[in-house]
Amino acid sequence: MLLAIDSGNTNIVFALFDGDQVKGEWRSSTDPERTADEFGVWLNQLMAMEGIDRKQVKACIIASVVPAMVFSLKQLCRKYFGCEALVVGDDGVNLGLHILLDRPEEVGADRLVNAIAAHRCYPGPLIVIDFGTATTFDVVDAQGNYCGGAIAPGINLSLEALHAAAAKLPRVAIGRPRTVIGRATVPAMRSGVYWGYVGLIEGLVARIQEEFGATMTVVATGGLAPLFMEATTAIQHLDPDLTLRGLLQIYRLNAQP
Repeated sequence: MLLAIDSGNTNIVFALFDGDQVKGEWRSSTDPERTADEFGVWLNQLMAMEGIDRKQVKACIIASVVPAMVFSLKQLCRKYFGCEALVVGDDGVNLGLHILLDRPEEVGADRLVNAIAAHRCYPGPLIVIDFGTATTFDVVDAQGNYCGGAIAPGINLSLEALHAAAAKLPRVAIGRPRTVIGRATVPAMRSGVYWGYVGLIEGLVARIQEEFGATMTVVATGGLAPLFMEATTAIQHLDPDLTLRGLLQIYRLNAQP
């Protein structure tokens, strides 16, 4: 089995692949203070509950946008699964795509992994929207080249900033309001953030396509993607497992003799 680890700014996803099938998937909060042993004990218990022996894991791959997490995750793979992890972004790791940017080393690993998986699964050119701590819009041309994109604050981050900066505005949960016109403070905040974000999505997608000069397939992933897909026709595909499938594809590309 392959252990694929997607370490984001807020959560870490651990997924076990047996061939193309996901045999288990677990999430942990991202905390650079957590040690390899803490991850190991936690993950071993969860795997045991699913009847999976950790000795079945024969390989590991890591994509992380939090550099401080990489050491502990590599130690986890080495100590508890007996293998050296493949780390996206390390020298010698073949991604199978060209990065057409001025400074390719600055691109987050998750954005590249998403681009690789999307190119394999959907007709290009593409816009991949990932609703995470930040919301990223990534452009992939028809040949699978990574062409750049845009980064916006994630919607939960926007809500927290609104609450923190305005003394009389409470902390609210995100959700689709029944009306655009809020008749109290909380409904007004929800409407402004939600429908404002829908406008951001539609506006950026339209401007990216205009600048790119072609109609593009739009794919959404990330935890909040379903909430926004239901409100706009700008998104054609919802793919919650995009990043994990990208990690599987990269592992296979590099495992070939």
